Amino acid sequence: MTVSEDTKVEFYWRPGCGFCMLLRAHLDSAGLPRHEVNIWEDPEAAARVRAATNGSETVPTVFVGPAAMVNPTIDEVLAAVRTHAPHLLESASPER
Repeated sequence: MTVSEDTKVEFYWRPGCGFCMLLRAHLDSAGLPRHEVNIWEDPEAAARVRAATNGSETVPTVFVGPAAMVNPTIDEVLAAVRTHAPHLLESASPER
């Protein structure tokens, strides 16, 4: 199932999370457009993360269309993008 053209990588994070910083760097390198949400500043975002993680606030949690990934690798995110939002790869501007 492919989702709409306005789909972005949704990146849920919190300050001080080393795994979040690492994944953000990989996403920057891949040049994927994303929407970032700090779960400590957005109670609805924290609830969405809890729903995807069986009640915990584990971050990074990433959504691409219907795919939810908890602490994913960049390869897992790219695979979800290829499946659910391939248009993001066309608009990606990787760092060189």
